[in-house]
Amino acid sequence: MDLYLFNLVHDLAGVSRLLDLSGIFLAKYLGYFLILATIAFLLSEKSKFVRNFIFILLSLILSRGLITETIRFIYPRLRPFATLDFTPLVNHISSPAFPSGHAAFYFALAMALILLNYRWRWWVLAAAIVMGIARIFAGAHWPMDILAGALVGIFSVLVVKYILPKTND
Repeated sequence: MDLYLFNLVHDLAGVSRLLDLSGIFLAKYLGYFLILATIAFLLSEKSKFVRNFIFILLSLILSRGLITETIRFIYPRLRPFATLDFTPLVNHISSPAFPSGHAAFYFALAMALILLNYRWRWWVLAAAIVMGIARIFAGAHWPMDILAGALVGIFSVLVVKYILPKTND
């Protein structure tokens, strides 16, 4: 199933130069727009800046730094380009692919923003999903890498939300 879904998305690579450039942009650079949106949000909520910053930071550390790396240590799955022997559209070292560190990071960021400001939900969620699909398109990840990264990111935010002390704001 993973190979089938991968081929469904990745087979579009090489069809059009414009599509390839779009996929590369979305896979490599869309995340920076999510980071900029996060900074803008944090700066707009000055009275809650420290709490929101700590919530987001802890969520990202847990998802990308701890859970993702622990799973990768236990299960070092090869990336599609290493397994299928092709050159991906984005330069990438052949580090373990499962779960996707990008997906874990950006889904954690999106989920944290959704919990802090529900109005942003569709934009940040769409950006994280599009970035995940673009990374499959570019050949950097299998679909299950992205799904697992998304689940790790969402789970991490919920754990941090549960652990942090409640406030009366």
